[in-house]
Amino acid sequence: MSQKSLLILTGHSKGLGRAVLDAYLQHGGFEIIGISRTKLGLGNPNLTEISIDFGEIDLLETELPKLFPSGDYREIILINNAGLIGEIKPVGKLQFDSLRTQVNVNLLAPMYLTNAFVSAFRNSTARRIICNISSGAASKPVEGWAGYCSTKAALAMFTQIAAKENNNIRFFSVAPGIVDTLMQGEIRQADGSDFPQIDRFKSYKENGELSTPESVAAKIKYMLENESEFEEVIQDVRSFELPM
Repeated sequence: MSQKSLLILTGHSKGLGRAVLDAYLQHGGFEIIGISRTKLGLGNPNLTEISIDFGEIDLLETELPKLFPSGDYREIILINNAGLIGEIKPVGKLQFDSLRTQVNVNLLAPMYLTNAFVSAFRNSTARRIICNISSGAASKPVEGWAGYCSTKAALAMFTQIAAKENNNIRFFSVAPGIVDTLMQGEIRQADGSDFPQIDRFKSYKENGELSTPESVAAKIKYMLENESEFEEVIQDVRSFELPM
């Protein structure tokens, strides 16, 4: 009997994370640990769901030991997908609590999980990959997104440093493009006086320019299955097409 693989996936209950979950559940060869605030209750024997609110970062620290099971796996993958756009306002109007939650979810949680993964599986002989979902906003300043851009930029840098330190583990910081998720809906509901680019983001939806979560999930899965084709840590799914 062939060995199973292990996928640890955050933010699995909706949007891109749910699409990634469905793609790997269809594979059948993966034991999956899904971590979100909300459980889906799918009853799939290959899925273990753990409810954690990453906004409460201290709770994550106490739960870390159960997120990285021991076992004889063929490959072990961590996809840090959970994230939030947070408060869309200019610097000077940001609320402290909102900033704290944004840093906890977008930066500290994936940093904690990445660190714990490396510690838990440092000596494993399995193929190991960590994929941190970033954003094009990590390298492009957007008015009203100070917290979001900054946390995604910090996560991208953290991922690149981890890659330099651990050359036997593959690391990716992946920009998924503009995906038709609830986050995009939140962006379109922002106050135009706080977010000067709101009309551009509304036009993405109106003109059908948003990628589907399923198409992006398929690209991420392909990239992780064919990681030797993607040499750099920083990747953007819009830079390649799936083979026919």
